[in-house]
Amino acid sequence: MRDKYKYIGPVYDFLSNLYSGRSIHRCKTAMLDLETITPGARILFAGVGHGRDALRAAELGAEVTVVDLSETMLRKFAQAQETEAPHLNIRRIHSDIMNVDEFGQYDMVIANFFLNVFDEDMMVRVLAHLIQLGKPDAQVVVGDFSYPSGNPIARLFKKGYWYLAVFIFWLLANNAFHKIYNYPDHMQRLGLKITRQKHFKLLNMNCYWSILGQKQA
Repeated sequence: MRDKYKYIGPVYDFLSNLYSGRSIHRCKTAMLDLETITPGARILFAGVGHGRDALRAAELGAEVTVVDLSETMLRKFAQAQETEAPHLNIRRIHSDIMNVDEFGQYDMVIANFFLNVFDEDMMVRVLAHLIQLGKPDAQVVVGDFSYPSGNPIARLFKKGYWYLAVFIFWLLANNAFHKIYNYPDHMQRLGLKITRQKHFKLLNMNCYWSILGQKQA
């Protein structure tokens, strides 16, 4: 399996903090609290990256599984765990998420800044697959760049901000180059009920959001 993040992976956290001023980190952990996570809950992180959101979930008592196709990103996650939380037991899977077939096994499935690597048709297929991995009443979390809203200047800024980021990852990791996705619309079309949304600002504009969806039992 070719590792698209071989070169950008080691500096992924640095780039995200530089680009967002820590808003991306706050977005990734927005839905991880005692209200949404109970001890023993089974949680899957798709495209875990450096995975500090996964560490947070495990610290709250969840049984965490992380999946990433990039060996580099899994190695960086392992290093972060060894440094910050060596006592935690987290299952790691080096695979394409579409090859994970543990359907109906998870209480929560999380895709933070993961679905944006795909073109729209593939993104919908991946999201549908993630939903299938959840139990009948599972929660599904998507954190990402928010769909442009506000006045024309704000919408123009958000689009430019997104296209700069997607261009960098298209250039360095061969990710898909596409528009900003309206994730709540896609989640609802696939049968989820949106129960919560949280927004995160840059320059006083909502540039990121975390969306919590509930699978219908």
